[in-house]
Amino acid sequence: MGYVLLALIAIPLLSAPVFMAVPSRYPQLTRYVAALGAAAMFALSLLVFIAYEYQGGSGLRYTLQWDWLENVGLLRENGITLHLAVDGIAAPMVLLTGIVALAAVFVSWNINFRNKDFFVLLFVLISGVYGVFVSQDLFFLFFFYELAVLPMYLLIAVWGASSDFGTFIRTKEYGAMKLVLYLVAGSALIFIAIFATFVEADKGTFDLPALGSATYGESFQKWVFPLYMIGFGVLAGMWPLHTWSPDGHVAAPTGVSMLHAGVLMKLGAFGILRVGITLLPEGAHFWAPVLMTLGVTGALYGAISALAQTDLKYMVGYSSVSHMGYVLMGLATMNNIGVNGAVLQMFAHGVMTALMFTNVGAVYDQAHTRDMTTFGGIARRMPRHSAFFAIAGLSSLGLPGLAGFVAEFHIFVGAFRAGYWWAGALGILAAAITATYILRMLAHAYFGPLNERWEGLKEMRPGEQFAGALLIAFIIFMGVWPAPFVDRITDSVKNIPGIS
Repeated sequence: MGYVLLALIAIPLLSAPVFMAVPSRYPQLTRYVAALGAAAMFALSLLVFIAYEYQGGSGLRYTLQWDWLENVGLLRENGITLHLAVDGIAAPMVLLTGIVALAAVFVSWNINFRNKDFFVLLFVLISGVYGVFVSQDLFFLFFFYELAVLPMYLLIAVWGASSDFGTFIRTKEYGAMKLVLYLVAGSALIFIAIFATFVEADKGTFDLPALGSATYGESFQKWVFPLYMIGFGVLAGMWPLHTWSPDGHVAAPTGVSMLHAGVLMKLGAFGILRVGITLLPEGAHFWAPVLMTLGVTGALYGAISALAQTDLKYMVGYSSVSHMGYVLMGLATMNNIGVNGAVLQMFAHGVMTALMFTNVGAVYDQAHTRDMTTFGGIARRMPRHSAFFAIAGLSSLGLPGLAGFVAEFHIFVGAFRAGYWWAGALGILAAAITATYILRMLAHAYFGPLNERWEGLKEMRPGEQFAGALLIAFIIFMGVWPAPFVDRITDSVKNIPGIS
């Protein structure tokens, strides 16, 4: 099974030269290659998630380890290795990547401008995401982290769209550059922390299990953990370093927005948990109140900002900031149920936000506007589209029976159990505000009398309907039967030092 993890990284990377070999005059063939590659990744991701439960033991599974650099400078023994494995935290994230990648490919079916180049960059990004989730070597984790982030600039700047707000225009180049500058700044902090950890551990390796067995001084943990927290937190949409996210969401093409919000933002929260909390538990405990405060602020700020939006894509963008605030709240609880909820929220937010962006893209492609105040009654012309958006919205506001409720319930219980009653109360308030802007959006845009301007709207394309149905299946599956997710996550969370 270790080679399955390698295949998850290799398939999207090896698809790139295949795309390049396809003549540009055959764009449909490029789409078929992309669909085949995405289907293979989804199948292997599902296999990893299902098979995890049936391999005995606890901790890391499906280990594959290849030496890369030995005895270089301070490095000794196996200095840098391609060490791949999954645990109960990574397995749901691998599945999430497969789901969103497959959906994004079908949503991107109508891209005609240089679609070969588009899919090359998209698949390189996906390879980097898989690499982060399955890497057990800190050097390669950071390498794949950068590999996932850097293609975003071209994907937004070339295939994105600018936004006209009348008095000013937010260009796609602005959104792309802002995103990359913020994330590169965060990466610089992570890079410093990685080398500090390597030297302090004095193990001569970047292997995460080996680094986890080292002893770090309390003062070292207190000054290095915030580097990981802020560095990874930038990609997680941590307030106040979140402003790149809504602009990036809005400028990106639909399929890229789905991967951006659905998967890429999870890399930041995953990094805080996998690297910061796991290696430096005392530092995590010391800074947990700060992380909780930032998480609660992000949840409230994102919800209030979403409430103020009339642009559907900006509403979903600020909603992502709010929901990632819940993830940070869960991590800050430093207890089993709260951290479990954080990982559940990462999965739930990934599928429901990808579904929201699918729906926004579907209506924008026809209406060429995202201003919800100009719509009205379009559920009569696009009933499936409206049902899909309603399900995503109801999951976002935490309706029982859908994925969002399961995750938020764990986080709020964890916050109260950890003594952060104020954070739990404010988090519930943010959920109430979420219900307000979601229901307001549905009322304004989808129900009521039909605006005659939109008589010509048609139902979503078949590819968009397939993507929506796939995402809804997992929203309902997790909401109705969360045990497969909870069992896997708990299996690993209980082994993280410092989490009670």
